Parts: sequence; structure tokens; C-alpha cells
Amino acid sequence: MSTPQPPMPQTAAPAWQAAPGYTSPIPVVRTHLGHAIASEWTKIKSVRSTMWTLGVFVLLVVGIGLLTGLIVAGQDADLGGESPLTLGFFGLLLGSMCIMTLGVLTTASEYGTGMIRTTTVACPSRARVLTAKAVVFFLIAFVVTLVSTTLVGFAHVALLEGSGAKDPSGGEWLKGTVGISLYLALLGTLSLAVGSIIRHSAGAITIMIGAVLAPLVIALFMFSSSLQDVQQALFEYSIPNQMSIFYANSLSESGPSGWDPLWIMLGVTAVTLGGAFALLEKRDV
Repeated sequence: MSTPQPPMPQTAAPAWQAAPGYTSPIPVVRTHLGHAIASEWTKIKSVRSTMWTLGVFVLLVVGIGLLTGLIVAGQDADLGGESPLTLGFFGLLLGSMCIMTLGVLTTASEYGTGMIRTTTVACPSRARVLTAKAVVFFLIAFVVTLVSTTLVGFAHVALLEGSGAKDPSGGEWLKGTVGISLYLALLGTLSLAVGSIIRHSAGAITIMIGAVLAPLVIALFMFSSSLQDVQQALFEYSIPNQMSIFYANSLSESGPSGWDPLWIMLGVTAVTLGGAFALLEKRDV
């Protein structure tokens, strides 16, 4: 006959195992896009590059705008019925470089530092992360540009009163403030998408600066008559010319006019951002 074995002692439940009926004091909620937007807002406002880049942007737009207005007002020049809002173009042309740089850094810098791994662990949905980055950046760029252009516009109207400049109409105010702000915010979002595709800050910034300046520079040196149509197209669709259209100026009499530049930039940004979403799902972080 076999000897009966003593009963095995029962082991205690692991410390991590919750007792029956346990309810965690930490609320469990299903994450959504709002949480990702809050996270990206916290990140973008806590890095020094954001404050420095936007600070330089405001300094360029407001500083050059005021300086231009003071010079024109000091010379007692007759503007011949031209809108004083057009003088704000010069500061915005330089300031656009800051918006593009910040757009690239919003995505590409995380790949350089490795922070993107932490981001995707916290939010595995990559599409949600990129959407949140685009939304936060677009709103910041739009608001900062709108405030800057509005301040410069009011300053120019006050400085150039009585110098032959006409009072801007409501449509001119809308295009010179809201319109150009939407355009620059889209240009920055395009840079954000390029940064997500390239994943290298310096390379993406170089590509965007080239996209802004190269068509205009190339067109200036096309002296051959056989290239006249190409030269005209480069002038018409260059980013500096499209920005000037919001101030009723243009390098050519044909091509985009009115609100056309905004729709063009919206289409280009949408296509590029779509490509960034597609590549984001196929690549490893």
C-alpha cells in the first residue's frame, strides 16, 4: 500500500493580483484624439525651440513691418491709392522660414532624439499621433500669424494715414490677415508632413527652403525665349508670388488670383500629409 502524501500547502496570491471585487481608484477611460492633442500641446509648448522660433517669427513680421512703415511715412511718399497692408509682405516672407522650420521640428526632431519611441508606446495609433501634431501646430501657427499680421496692419494704417494710401476694404483686411495666416499655417503643416517623411530635420528644412526659393531663382535666370512659358509658370506658382497675391500684388498678370493660392496650398498639403500617413504605417520607428 502506498503511503499517503501530505497535502500541499496553498501558496498566497501574488501581490500584484487584485483581490476579488477590487476597484482601482484610477479611472480607466478609452483614449481618443483629444488626449493625443493634449499630449502634443504639452510637448510643443515645453520645448525651447518653439518659443525661440515663434519669437523670431514675431520679431521679423512685426519688426520689419513697423520699420517699413516708418521709412515710407518718413519719406512722405505718395502711395497712389495703394493699400498700406501691402507693406506687411516683406516681414512675412522672411518669417515664413521660421514657420517652416518649426513645422519640420515638430515631427523630425523626435526621430533625431528617439522620443518618437516613447510617443508611440504611449499612443500606439501612429495616425492619431500625426493628426494631433498637425492640428496643434496648425492652430499655433495660424493664431500667431493672425495676431502679428493684424498688429502690423493697424500700425501701417495709422502710420500712413494721409499719405495717399487708401483705406483697406473688408475684403482686403480678410485676405491680408486671415487669408495669409491660413496660407502660412498650411505651409508650415506641409513642412511638418515633409519632416515626417524625411525624418531628418536638416534635410527636411533644406527641402522646404528650396521649394520656396528655387522656382523664383531659377525663373530669374531663364533668358531663352523657348523657356518663356516655363519661366512664367515658375513665377506664377512660386510661393513668394502666391503670398503676394493676398496683398493684391503679383509678379505676373496671369496665373492664380484671389483665394486661389490658398486652395493650391491646401491641395499640396493634403496630398503630402496623406503620403506621410501612408509611410508612417509601413515604417518602423
